[in-house]
Amino acid sequence: MLTWATLALIAGAAIALQASINAQLGVQLRSALLGTAVAFAVSWAVSALAIVVSVRQYPNLATIQAVPWYLWLGGLFSAFGVGLFYFLIPRMGVGSMMSFALSGQILVAVICSHFGWFDLPVKPISVVRGLGIAALLAGIALINWE
Repeated sequence: MLTWATLALIAGAAIALQASINAQLGVQLRSALLGTAVAFAVSWAVSALAIVVSVRQYPNLATIQAVPWYLWLGGLFSAFGVGLFYFLIPRMGVGSMMSFALSGQILVAVICSHFGWFDLPVKPISVVRGLGIAALLAGIALINWE
């Protein structure tokens, strides 16, 4: 059976592949924004099909109304971030873009975990985590060294 870490690595690989493919779609269509829209349309269709096949019980109106307003904003961050991916990859290269993007993801994730934002488990920033962040930044510098 696959471990959570293995599945996370596979997810990361899928993100790198889809970003590369969809960035080139944007280049071919001469619009990173159009490439983003096509990617999200396909994602929506696949997600809708998965919902139809797998969801047994849908949330009721009271459950939907109880969701904090800010949790509905994830799609805005997705469209913004993914759109920037597709715009920047043809200009920076996928390796450089993904290394900087991953750094941004990890830095924000460490901050979110430190404060327990969005009801996530709290994992305080420690000396060891600080060293990990420093190693990450050093690695990004080495990856992008020219």
